[in-house]
Amino acid sequence: MMRIDIISAVPDLLQSPLNTSIVKRAQDKGKCEIQIHNLRDFTHDKHKQIDDKPFGGGPGMLLKPEPFFECIEKLKSERDYDYIIFTSPKGKIFNQSYANKLSLGKNIIIIAGHYKGIDDRVRERFATDEISIGNFVLSGGELPALIIADAVIRLLPGVLNDSVSALNDSLMNDNSVEAPYYTRPAEYRGMKVPDILLSGHDKKIAEWKDEKSLELTKKWKQINTTE
Repeated sequence: MMRIDIISAVPDLLQSPLNTSIVKRAQDKGKCEIQIHNLRDFTHDKHKQIDDKPFGGGPGMLLKPEPFFECIEKLKSERDYDYIIFTSPKGKIFNQSYANKLSLGKNIIIIAGHYKGIDDRVRERFATDEISIGNFVLSGGELPALIIADAVIRLLPGVLNDSVSALNDSLMNDNSVEAPYYTRPAEYRGMKVPDILLSGHDKKIAEWKDEKSLELTKKWKQINTTE
């Protein structure tokens, strides 16, 4: 069973997404365990202060190192971790290949930043991986943490009812994009499902899907290489 520990200054942001749909079912099936750690639980002052002004000046507030150190050291004393992930817009861009790699681990810590960021000594001491979900800035690392967790958990054996489904998802095979899908009704508001998909001819359907996949993959690569 995989265990994912997420450390956050605003843990309420994580609760609902981690307790619904596939991620919840994965936990109910005993395929993974997710623990959320409130950074304020590792403070020792009466105000439970977790942030302070940055040295050298500048706007914003930084998350202090002490609560992170105490939380991570406690977790590491209890088990070995394959990955300790630091979410950051400066990190390596997260993709399907990265998710595949992480899914082979057993224990993962995800450090979610907030406000201006985190004292860099946390990254320097603990991070095995620094991950970004794209070239943009968010209010905090909670959304990236959720995206990473979801992408990894759905790959665990037995999580999806149809194990073949995950293997056939877009970007799973050589960065290729899937052909489009359709379901009933065969015609809706004048829009018809391609005739080939209604033909029952498996070989021709497979050829059509391959052709569409190549077409959409080419288009996707063009879109993602254009600035």
